[in-house]
Amino acid sequence: MNLLFSTGSCKPIMLLLVLCLTLLTQGCVSQGKLINNAHSSALNQLVIAEPLAINIKSEIAIARLSEVMNRVKITDEQRAQLHYDRGVLYDSVGLRSLARLDFSRALQLKPDLIDAYNFLGIHFTQLKEFSQAYEKFDSVLELAPDHEYAHLNRGIALYYGDRPELAAQDFNDFHHKQSDDPYRLLWLYLAEAELDAISAKQNLQQRAKLVNESTWAKQIIYLYLGQISPEQFISELTHNVQSNKALTDRLCEGYFYLGKYNQRKGYYGAAVNFFKLSLSTNVYEFVEHRYARLELDLMRTKKVTTTPQ
Repeated sequence: MNLLFSTGSCKPIMLLLVLCLTLLTQGCVSQGKLINNAHSSALNQLVIAEPLAINIKSEIAIARLSEVMNRVKITDEQRAQLHYDRGVLYDSVGLRSLARLDFSRALQLKPDLIDAYNFLGIHFTQLKEFSQAYEKFDSVLELAPDHEYAHLNRGIALYYGDRPELAAQDFNDFHHKQSDDPYRLLWLYLAEAELDAISAKQNLQQRAKLVNESTWAKQIIYLYLGQISPEQFISELTHNVQSNKALTDRLCEGYFYLGKYNQRKGYYGAAVNFFKLSLSTNVYEFVEHRYARLELDLMRTKKVTTTPQ
Protein backbone atom coordinates (compact mmCIF):
# COMPACT_ATOMS: atom_id res chain seq x y z
CA MET A 1 0.00 0.00 0.00
CA ASN A 2 2.70 2.48 -1.05
CA LEU A 3 0.66 3.93 -3.88
CA LEU A 4 -1.68 6.71 -2.71
CA PHE A 5 -5.24 6.04 -3.73
CA SER A 6 -8.87 6.92 -3.18
CA THR A 7 -12.12 5.09 -3.79
CA GLY A 8 -12.41 7.13 -6.96
CA SER A 9 -9.29 5.52 -8.44
CA CYS A 10 -10.89 2.04 -8.51
CA LYS A 11 -11.87 0.51 -11.82
CA PRO A 12 -15.54 1.47 -12.24
CA ILE A 13 -16.45 -1.47 -14.48
CA MET A 14 -15.16 -4.07 -12.00
CA LEU A 15 -16.93 -2.32 -9.14
CA LEU A 16 -20.18 -2.16 -11.15
CA LEU A 17 -19.99 -5.89 -11.90
CA VAL A 18 -19.48 -6.72 -8.22
CA LEU A 19 -22.39 -4.53 -7.19
CA CYS A 20 -24.69 -5.95 -9.87
CA LEU A 21 -23.84 -9.52 -8.94
CA THR A 22 -24.56 -8.91 -5.28
CA LEU A 23 -27.83 -7.13 -6.02
CA LEU A 24 -28.93 -9.99 -8.29
CA THR A 25 -28.16 -12.63 -5.68
CA GLN A 26 -29.80 -10.76 -2.80
CA GLY A 27 -32.64 -8.83 -4.42
CA CYS A 28 -35.09 -11.64 -5.17
CA VAL A 29 -36.78 -12.07 -1.79
CA SER A 30 -39.18 -9.33 -0.75
CA GLN A 31 -38.91 -10.14 2.98
CA GLY A 32 -35.22 -9.22 2.93
CA LYS A 33 -35.49 -5.91 1.02
CA LEU A 34 -34.64 -3.56 3.89
CA ILE A 35 -31.66 -5.63 4.99
CA ASN A 36 -30.49 -6.10 1.43
CA ASN A 37 -30.63 -2.32 0.89
CA ALA A 38 -28.38 -1.84 3.91
CA HIS A 39 -25.89 -4.33 2.50
CA SER A 40 -26.07 -2.66 -0.92
CA SER A 41 -25.20 0.64 0.75
CA ALA A 42 -22.11 -0.98 2.25
CA LEU A 43 -21.12 -2.45 -1.10
CA ASN A 44 -21.29 1.00 -2.71
CA GLN A 45 -18.23 1.93 -0.65
CA LEU A 46 -16.11 -0.99 -1.86
CA VAL A 47 -12.47 -0.41 -2.67
CA ILE A 48 -10.87 -2.66 -5.28
CA ALA A 49 -7.12 -3.16 -5.01
CA GLU A 50 -4.79 -3.82 -7.88
CA PRO A 51 -3.92 -7.54 -7.50
CA LEU A 52 -0.34 -8.15 -6.44
CA ALA A 53 1.98 -9.09 -9.27
CA ILE A 54 4.26 -12.11 -9.00
CA ASN A 55 7.49 -11.07 -7.31
CA ILE A 56 10.28 -11.26 -9.90
CA LYS A 57 12.79 -11.98 -7.12
CA SER A 58 10.83 -15.12 -6.25
CA GLU A 59 10.88 -16.26 -9.88
CA ILE A 60 14.65 -15.74 -10.09
CA ALA A 61 15.18 -17.55 -6.78
CA ILE A 62 13.15 -20.53 -8.02
CA ALA A 63 15.27 -20.71 -11.17
CA ARG A 64 18.52 -20.56 -9.20
CA LEU A 65 17.47 -23.23 -6.72
CA SER A 66 16.44 -25.50 -9.59
CA GLU A 67 19.80 -24.96 -11.26
CA VAL A 68 21.69 -25.81 -8.06
CA MET A 69 19.69 -29.03 -7.57
CA ASN A 70 20.28 -30.10 -11.17
CA ARG A 71 23.98 -29.22 -11.50
CA VAL A 72 25.65 -29.28 -8.10
CA LYS A 73 26.59 -32.39 -6.16
CA ILE A 74 25.01 -32.06 -2.70
CA THR A 75 24.04 -34.29 0.24
CA ASP A 76 20.53 -35.64 0.74
CA GLU A 77 20.05 -33.29 3.69
CA GLN A 78 21.09 -30.28 1.58
CA ARG A 79 18.83 -31.41 -1.26
CA ALA A 80 15.93 -31.79 1.18
CA GLN A 81 16.44 -28.21 2.38
CA LEU A 82 16.57 -26.92 -1.20
CA HIS A 83 13.35 -28.74 -2.06
CA TYR A 84 11.74 -27.20 1.01
CA ASP A 85 13.03 -23.71 0.16
CA ARG A 86 11.80 -23.97 -3.42
CA GLY A 87 8.47 -25.29 -2.16
CA VAL A 88 8.06 -22.20 0.01
CA LEU A 89 8.74 -20.00 -3.02
CA TYR A 90 6.29 -21.95 -5.18
CA ASP A 91 3.70 -21.57 -2.43
CA SER A 92 4.28 -17.80 -2.21
CA VAL A 93 3.44 -17.33 -5.90
CA GLY A 94 0.39 -19.59 -5.84
CA LEU A 95 1.91 -22.70 -7.47
CA ARG A 96 0.46 -25.06 -4.87
CA SER A 97 0.87 -28.38 -6.72
CA LEU A 98 4.56 -27.75 -7.40
CA ALA A 99 5.01 -26.69 -3.79
CA ARG A 100 3.42 -29.92 -2.53
CA LEU A 101 5.72 -31.99 -4.72
CA ASP A 102 8.77 -30.23 -3.29
CA PHE A 103 7.59 -30.57 0.32
CA SER A 104 6.94 -34.28 -0.23
CA ARG A 105 10.38 -34.78 -1.79
CA ALA A 106 11.99 -32.90 1.08
CA LEU A 107 10.37 -35.26 3.60
CA GLN A 108 11.45 -38.33 1.65
CA LEU A 109 15.04 -37.12 1.99
CA LYS A 110 14.73 -35.75 5.54
CA PRO A 111 11.75 -37.23 7.45
CA ASP A 112 12.15 -34.87 10.42
CA LEU A 113 11.80 -31.63 8.43
CA ILE A 114 9.12 -30.13 10.65
CA ASP A 115 8.03 -27.16 8.56
CA ALA A 116 7.51 -29.33 5.49
CA TYR A 117 4.91 -31.32 7.47
CA ASN A 118 3.28 -28.03 8.48
CA PHE A 119 3.03 -26.80 4.89
CA LEU A 120 1.68 -30.13 3.66
CA GLY A 121 -0.96 -30.01 6.40
CA ILE A 122 -2.04 -26.58 5.19
CA HIS A 123 -2.24 -27.79 1.59
CA PHE A 124 -4.25 -30.88 2.52
CA THR A 125 -6.67 -28.62 4.41
CA GLN A 126 -7.10 -26.50 1.28
CA LEU A 127 -7.78 -29.71 -0.69
CA LYS A 128 -10.37 -30.82 1.93
CA GLU A 129 -8.21 -33.86 2.69
CA PHE A 130 -8.73 -33.35 6.39
CA SER A 131 -7.53 -36.72 7.69
CA GLN A 132 -4.19 -36.26 5.96
CA ALA A 133 -4.00 -32.69 7.23
CA TYR A 134 -4.53 -33.83 10.84
CA GLU A 135 -1.83 -36.44 10.37
CA LYS A 136 0.71 -33.89 9.15
CA PHE A 137 0.02 -31.45 11.98
CA ASP A 138 0.18 -34.27 14.52
CA SER A 139 3.62 -35.11 13.10
CA VAL A 140 4.73 -31.50 13.62
CA LEU A 141 3.60 -31.51 17.23
CA GLU A 142 5.21 -34.89 17.90
CA LEU A 143 8.55 -33.57 16.64
CA ALA A 144 8.14 -30.07 18.09
CA PRO A 145 5.47 -29.83 20.83
CA ASP A 146 6.02 -26.06 21.15
CA HIS A 147 5.39 -25.34 17.44
CA GLU A 148 2.55 -22.88 18.07
CA TYR A 149 1.52 -22.38 14.43
CA ALA A 150 0.77 -26.09 14.14
CA HIS A 151 -2.02 -25.43 16.67
CA LEU A 152 -3.40 -22.65 14.48
CA ASN A 153 -3.19 -24.71 11.31
CA ARG A 154 -4.57 -27.89 12.87
CA GLY A 155 -7.33 -25.79 14.43
CA ILE A 156 -8.24 -24.44 10.99
CA ALA A 157 -8.27 -27.97 9.56
CA LEU A 158 -10.53 -29.13 12.39
CA TYR A 159 -12.79 -26.09 11.92
CA TYR A 160 -13.29 -26.77 8.23
CA GLY A 161 -13.52 -30.49 8.94
CA ASP A 162 -16.66 -29.81 11.05
CA ARG A 163 -14.97 -30.55 14.38
CA PRO A 164 -15.41 -27.14 16.08
CA GLU A 165 -14.91 -28.37 19.66
CA LEU A 166 -11.45 -29.73 18.90
CA ALA A 167 -10.72 -26.67 16.74
CA ALA A 168 -11.57 -24.38 19.65
CA GLN A 169 -9.08 -26.26 21.86
CA ASP A 170 -6.27 -25.71 19.34
CA PHE A 171 -7.23 -22.06 18.79
CA ASN A 172 -7.34 -21.55 22.55
CA ASP A 173 -3.81 -22.93 22.91
CA PHE A 174 -2.69 -20.67 20.05
CA HIS A 175 -4.44 -17.64 21.57
CA HIS A 176 -2.79 -18.11 24.96
CA LYS A 177 0.64 -17.80 23.33
CA GLN A 178 -0.18 -14.18 22.39
CA SER A 179 -3.48 -13.06 23.85
CA ASP A 180 -3.35 -9.56 22.34
CA ASP A 181 -3.27 -10.86 18.75
CA PRO A 182 -6.68 -10.07 17.17
CA TYR A 183 -6.41 -12.79 14.52
CA ARG A 184 -5.88 -15.52 17.10
CA LEU A 185 -8.91 -14.17 18.88
CA LEU A 186 -11.03 -14.15 15.71
CA TRP A 187 -10.35 -17.77 14.79
CA LEU A 188 -11.12 -18.84 18.35
CA TYR A 189 -14.39 -16.92 18.14
CA LEU A 190 -15.35 -18.54 14.82
CA ALA A 191 -14.90 -22.03 16.29
CA GLU A 192 -16.67 -21.21 19.57
CA ALA A 193 -19.57 -19.61 17.67
CA GLU A 194 -20.24 -23.00 16.04
CA LEU A 195 -20.78 -24.43 19.53
CA ASP A 196 -22.60 -21.58 21.34
CA ALA A 197 -23.04 -18.26 19.56
CA ILE A 198 -24.05 -16.29 22.67
CA SER A 199 -21.20 -17.55 24.82
CA ALA A 200 -18.73 -17.05 21.95
CA LYS A 201 -19.74 -13.40 21.62
CA GLN A 202 -19.37 -12.85 25.36
CA ASN A 203 -15.91 -14.43 25.28
CA LEU A 204 -14.95 -12.29 22.28
CA GLN A 205 -15.99 -9.12 24.08
CA GLN A 206 -13.99 -10.06 27.18
CA ARG A 207 -10.85 -11.12 25.32
CA ALA A 208 -10.96 -8.09 23.02
CA LYS A 209 -9.98 -5.86 25.96
CA LEU A 210 -6.41 -7.12 25.57
CA VAL A 211 -6.17 -6.03 21.92
CA ASN A 212 -4.57 -2.62 21.38
CA GLU A 213 -6.95 0.03 20.02
CA SER A 214 -4.34 1.11 17.46
CA THR A 215 -4.40 -2.34 15.84
CA TRP A 216 -6.42 -2.11 12.63
CA ALA A 217 -7.83 -5.64 12.99
CA LYS A 218 -9.68 -4.57 16.13
CA GLN A 219 -12.23 -3.12 13.70
CA ILE A 220 -13.04 -6.70 12.67
CA ILE A 221 -13.74 -7.53 16.32
CA TYR A 222 -15.99 -4.47 16.66
CA LEU A 223 -17.85 -5.58 13.51
CA TYR A 224 -18.43 -9.06 14.94
CA LEU A 225 -19.56 -7.60 18.26
CA GLY A 226 -22.08 -5.39 16.44
CA GLN A 227 -20.41 -2.21 17.66
CA ILE A 228 -19.86 -0.94 14.12
CA SER A 229 -21.84 -1.55 10.93
CA PRO A 230 -20.48 -3.15 7.73
CA GLU A 231 -20.61 0.32 6.16
CA GLN A 232 -18.41 1.76 8.91
CA PHE A 233 -16.05 -1.18 8.65
CA ILE A 234 -15.63 -0.77 4.89
CA SER A 235 -15.12 2.98 5.25
CA GLU A 236 -12.18 2.30 7.61
CA LEU A 237 -10.45 -0.21 5.33
CA THR A 238 -8.21 2.45 3.78
CA HIS A 239 -7.38 4.23 7.03
CA ASN A 240 -3.63 4.92 7.37
CA VAL A 241 -2.82 2.91 4.24
CA GLN A 242 0.01 4.37 2.17
CA SER A 243 0.87 1.78 -0.50
CA ASN A 244 -0.81 -0.65 -2.87
CA LYS A 245 0.92 -3.57 -1.10
CA ALA A 246 -0.51 -2.49 2.23
CA LEU A 247 -3.90 -1.99 0.58
CA THR A 248 -4.00 -5.45 -0.95
CA ASP A 249 -2.91 -7.02 2.34
CA ARG A 250 -5.64 -5.24 4.26
CA LEU A 251 -8.36 -5.91 1.69
CA CYS A 252 -7.41 -9.59 1.58
CA GLU A 253 -8.02 -9.79 5.32
CA GLY A 254 -10.92 -7.36 5.53
CA TYR A 255 -12.98 -8.92 2.75
CA PHE A 256 -12.39 -12.45 4.05
CA TYR A 257 -13.74 -11.56 7.49
CA LEU A 258 -16.62 -9.64 5.89
CA GLY A 259 -17.34 -12.87 4.03
CA LYS A 260 -17.44 -14.81 7.30
CA TYR A 261 -19.59 -12.08 8.89
CA ASN A 262 -22.17 -12.21 6.08
CA GLN A 263 -22.05 -15.99 6.02
CA ARG A 264 -22.95 -16.15 9.70
CA LYS A 265 -25.75 -13.63 9.14
CA GLY A 266 -27.18 -15.79 6.34
CA TYR A 267 -26.30 -13.41 3.48
CA TYR A 268 -24.64 -16.01 1.33
CA GLY A 269 -24.61 -14.00 -1.89
CA ALA A 270 -22.66 -11.20 -0.18
CA ALA A 271 -20.40 -13.76 1.53
CA VAL A 272 -19.51 -15.35 -1.82
CA ASN A 273 -18.65 -11.97 -3.32
CA PHE A 274 -16.47 -10.95 -0.39
CA PHE A 275 -14.54 -14.24 -0.52
CA LYS A 276 -13.98 -13.64 -4.24
CA LEU A 277 -12.75 -10.12 -3.50
CA SER A 278 -10.30 -11.53 -0.97
CA LEU A 279 -9.01 -13.97 -3.59
CA SER A 280 -8.67 -11.19 -6.16
CA THR A 281 -5.85 -9.56 -4.17
CA ASN A 282 -3.40 -12.43 -4.96
CA VAL A 283 -1.92 -12.29 -1.45
CA TYR A 284 -1.18 -16.01 -1.62
CA GLU A 285 0.70 -16.27 1.67
CA PHE A 286 -2.11 -14.93 3.86
CA VAL A 287 -4.27 -17.36 5.80
CA GLU A 288 -7.33 -15.43 4.60
CA HIS A 289 -6.42 -15.88 0.92
CA ARG A 290 -5.68 -19.58 1.42
CA TYR A 291 -9.08 -20.29 2.89
CA ALA A 292 -11.27 -17.90 0.89
CA ARG A 293 -11.25 -20.44 -1.94
CA LEU A 294 -12.01 -23.27 0.48
CA GLU A 295 -14.96 -21.26 1.79
CA LEU A 296 -16.28 -20.95 -1.75
CA ASP A 297 -15.76 -24.66 -2.43
CA LEU A 298 -17.57 -25.65 0.76
CA MET A 299 -20.46 -23.29 0.06
CA ARG A 300 -20.86 -24.83 -3.39
CA THR A 301 -20.68 -28.34 -1.95
CA LYS A 302 -23.36 -27.53 0.62
CA LYS A 303 -25.38 -25.74 -2.11
CA VAL A 304 -26.34 -22.96 0.25
CA THR A 305 -29.05 -20.55 -0.81
CA THR A 306 -28.01 -17.02 -1.75
CA THR A 307 -30.90 -15.34 0.08
CA PRO A 308 -31.10 -14.33 3.76
CA GLN A 309 -32.30 -16.93 6.25
